[in-house]
Amino acid sequence: MKLPFTQVDAFATRPFEGNPAAVMPLDAWLPDATLQQIANENNLSETAFIVATPRDADAEFELRWFTPNVEVTLCGHATLASGHVVLSRESDLARVRFRTRKAGVLEVERLGHGYRMALPAWVPAPSDDLRVAHAMGGDAVATLFHESGYAVARYRDEAAIRALTPDFAALKRIGNTLAIATAPGESADIVSRVFAPASGIDEDPVTGSAHAVIVPMWAERLGRTRFTAYQASPRGGRLVCELVGDRVYLEGGCVSVIEGVFQLD
Repeated sequence: MKLPFTQVDAFATRPFEGNPAAVMPLDAWLPDATLQQIANENNLSETAFIVATPRDADAEFELRWFTPNVEVTLCGHATLASGHVVLSRESDLARVRFRTRKAGVLEVERLGHGYRMALPAWVPAPSDDLRVAHAMGGDAVATLFHESGYAVARYRDEAAIRALTPDFAALKRIGNTLAIATAPGESADIVSRVFAPASGIDEDPVTGSAHAVIVPMWAERLGRTRFTAYQASPRGGRLVCELVGDRVYLEGGCVSVIEGVFQLD
């Protein structure tokens, strides 16, 4: 069996920037164990698998995401990358919708030279659990949590975010939690870094789903619903964020860097 494969740098304007994702269209779903093995072989933050739906469905594709270790509830950058792959091949389409198993229907639309993606707005609540903040280090001024497995630590400034040297072993012992460090920014309105060692990713380069959680928080703190964001990983990535009702809209570019065939025989 030969499967088409495209590796895309998402939230990027050029190669080697943003977050790499593999996008693999399938004719039908393979066994979960096989999907997980493929994602492990790809060894990227995320591998996205898409399967076309019937014409009368509420979305054009079904979408699932796997890290090297686990299937995840929501992944933003691999959704953006999937939209890029579909829209690059279907020049007459202005948008594409993906039905997911736990995050509803997600949409990617063309926007200038990039794309605009709609994710659910997941509002985090204050939390007294300091384990993630302690494992990330630094002096967090507030901690929050969302039930989908997102722990947020808010810091004073961008310098504090860039200086973090997390204890990845401690974060891994906490379990499959996405650890988000965020602060007001200098290079953008807000900055962040994201860590997920239990999922096989020590530091994620640019994380769309993390912004689905922190954008509602920052919209309230900044007093406005549209602002810029920078994820200060070694690769780095810039986003434009907007909160509209119960949706977080993220804008960014994509660059295809590898196209080929995954041989499953």
